[in-house]
Amino acid sequence: MIKDRYPEKDISIIVERCDTGLNPKVNNLIPAYRASKYEYVLISDSNVMVDKDYLREIVKPMRDPDVGLVTNIIKGVGGNSIGSIFENLHLNSFIIGSMCLLDRFLKMPCVIGKSMLMRKSDLEAIGGFMEVKDVLAEDYVIGKRIHKIGKRVMLSNHAIRNMNVYWGIKKFLNRHTRWGKLRWRLGGIRYISELIGNPVIMSCLPILFETSGITAFFALLVSLIKVIGDLYLGKITNSDSNPLIYLLSPIKDIIIGFVWFVPIFSNTVVWRDNRYIIGKDSMLSPCPETGIWSWSYRIVDVIKARFA
Repeated sequence: MIKDRYPEKDISIIVERCDTGLNPKVNNLIPAYRASKYEYVLISDSNVMVDKDYLREIVKPMRDPDVGLVTNIIKGVGGNSIGSIFENLHLNSFIIGSMCLLDRFLKMPCVIGKSMLMRKSDLEAIGGFMEVKDVLAEDYVIGKRIHKIGKRVMLSNHAIRNMNVYWGIKKFLNRHTRWGKLRWRLGGIRYISELIGNPVIMSCLPILFETSGITAFFALLVSLIKVIGDLYLGKITNSDSNPLIYLLSPIKDIIIGFVWFVPIFSNTVVWRDNRYIIGKDSMLSPCPETGIWSWSYRIVDVIKARFA
């Protein structure tokens, strides 16, 4: 245990059940926040690995009092199963690319909850964790509200590593179905840009209507360009993935493309064995266990189970 290895450090371990909200991650954070006693609050997921200068680098932007939150670029590492390989390919292409695009060119705050550094005073100014206890995208909402009170949301140049080693394909599908529903509820019509921004699935869709040498060649050409682009992005971000793995990138993009349509037909999410309805701004509410709506959710579950 870390506390035993470093007895000279001020380390506290909080074990407390909290069912205040519907978001289980926020429920874990609330007791820890009550016990916190310093100026800054750092949230870091359990499957995140960082370098030894992580704290030193992430706190640097906080020297500017106008900065209210610092988050990090995420690289996927590991990958000993097909689900984890797909997840790492997605993190190292779509996620990294989207974060950098939104931050540099569109000046839009993009917060990833795997690494978030804030001042307690800024967090309390937006209502604290109690204000996001019933939302699915607590990281996005926190970043949006901190930006709204006039504070800047910074993307640190220090990349962190997200460990994905033994993921099954079902876990990959469930994760991105949930993320898709989240982004659909947050972005509305802007969600369409994700489909348009997936060149592989867009080039493959014509094949569904007309299979010809031209449509097949075009799809293969786009897929090849995408493989080269993802490989290049992996190189400049120092990804440790085997170059041959990038040959699976078009297959991942096709799967993500079909997953894109799911949120349009379903507005529920199962999280730790509980089903919730996702509302505006990813607000969660318990899903009814009885009535006509419950039957539609059960039918969807049966269909998903057949194809899982």
